[in-house]
Amino acid sequence: MSHSLLTLPPAIFLMGPTASGKTDIAIRLAQEYPIDIISVDSSMVYRGLDIGTAKPSAAELALAPHRLIDIRDPAQPYSAADFRADALREMADISARGRIPLLVGGTMLYFKALKDGLANLPEANEVIRAEITLEAQRYGWPAIHQKLAAVDPITAARLQPNDSQRLQRALEVYYITGKPLSAIHQEQEAQALPYRLLELALLPKERSVLHERIEKRFDLMLASGLIDEVRALKARGDLHLELPAIRSVGYRQVWEYLDGLYDADEMRFRAIVATRQLAKRQHTWLRGLKDDVNQLYTEDIWIVLQDYLKSFKISRKLETGNC
Repeated sequence: MSHSLLTLPPAIFLMGPTASGKTDIAIRLAQEYPIDIISVDSSMVYRGLDIGTAKPSAAELALAPHRLIDIRDPAQPYSAADFRADALREMADISARGRIPLLVGGTMLYFKALKDGLANLPEANEVIRAEITLEAQRYGWPAIHQKLAAVDPITAARLQPNDSQRLQRALEVYYITGKPLSAIHQEQEAQALPYRLLELALLPKERSVLHERIEKRFDLMLASGLIDEVRALKARGDLHLELPAIRSVGYRQVWEYLDGLYDADEMRFRAIVATRQLAKRQHTWLRGLKDDVNQLYTEDIWIVLQDYLKSFKISRKLETGNC
């Protein structure tokens, strides 16, 4: 580790698929080390989504408060850019107090946005989007694809002629900025995270064990009142399935069950399958990360984790020495 890196304040990423036990580990770490927890979860940011997100209980939050939980109404949007800004602010506050930020969760896009930064793209322009949509209705999306190829051949080459959403966005960005989307991505410099980062990926050794945990956890959610929680969200009248909060795994299936689309057994089956698919995507993402990510298996996790922290010169609360 370089001398310049050692002068930066430490921070920890604890990543893992859903139901892998990240929260329990994070709480124990916060009890034994000078650590404050920041949630990295695109569903836990929403108030009222408690049971289905496996949000830490009041007792757990009393032991180890989590930042960036319950900061948005379910009707409000929350983006990776929003998360990055919020997380950087919270990390700076924690470091200023002489403590270590521990970012824990399973929303991999948020981790990537925080570490690598985001391209400086313009906000959506509804007028321009409407013009592109109208043109596509007249001439077809393949014609829009050809139009994009004339101004941004790199982006056009990686998009299918019928990929309406991405074609519209790429052409919209060009109309707003005068720059091809590919050029903006090329110009993007990695916005270096000003921390000495320890990245930990929690992976189950046996996928069957994780699948069993997912099934048991969803049954516990149902027994704990998940259906009533979703019923209360529906009763508000301003929420719907197009919102990211309501599309969250588990919530979508219960919502559709309450709409009468299928019975309780089918709802349970669909929710468990969707959760397993999410865990598979998270697992695949983590497997594809670079060598600087330490992959930890759930067996003997605590011993391994302590060794990693010690190698990073992160000491327990009762030990002497600086972090």
